[in-house]
This record gives sequence, C-alpha cells and structure tokens, in this order.
Amino acid sequence: MESLKRKILIVEDDLFIRDIYQVKFSQEGFDVTIAEDGARAMKILEQLIPDIILLDIMMPYMNGMEVLRKIKSDEKLKNIPIIMLTNISEKEKVGETAEYGVGAYLIKSQFTPSEVVHKVNALLNV
Repeated sequence: MESLKRKILIVEDDLFIRDIYQVKFSQEGFDVTIAEDGARAMKILEQLIPDIILLDIMMPYMNGMEVLRKIKSDEKLKNIPIIMLTNISEKEKVGETAEYGVGAYLIKSQFTPSEVVHKVNALLNV
C-alpha cells in the first residue's frame, strides 16, 4: 500500500528557484504542485487543498500578500499552514504576514533548500 504523500504548493515566479524547490521537496517525499504566480495559485486552490504552502511575495498578476489575504479569508483554505519564502526583509512585511498567522517568514538567501524542508516538516509536525 502506498503511503499518503504530504502535498505542498510552491508559489514562486522565479523558474530557477521553483525548480530547486520542486526537486528538493519531491526527493523528500512530497507531492509537489507549482504555481508561477499568485493568480495561478488561487486557481489551483479551487481544486487542491495542500498540507502546506510555500509562498513568495514579489510575483506578477497577484503578489504573495494578496494571495495570503485571500487564503486567510476563505473558510476552506484559512487553516493551511503558510511559509513565506521571499527576498523581502522589511520589518513591515514580516509584521504584516505575522498578523495573518504565517508559520514562518524565511529570507531565501539565508536558508538552504534543506533548511526550508526542515522548517516545513517542523510546521507539519513530521
């Protein structure tokens, strides 16, 4: 019997970073879904409820803050844990995301993919 894989939605517009995290999380046993922008992420969330979301802030069409607000205002989505993975280190953004109850706010340049996987697993209590 196949064990149930944890589902992660990675919302990232940078192809290189997206590919790195897709490979890393797949290797760690996750079922990975990718969205290249916030608008696509919201479309995916109409069909898929992931166990966790890795969310960038600076993206075209709909930025990560807009996605975060939409998720947290939706009854069926609001309890999905979210980790912000971004290059924006402004205190205001960190504080604003904290108001929405994000699980972690990680600066891309300060964490390796393995460390991000560790943070995700810790948030999922794995």
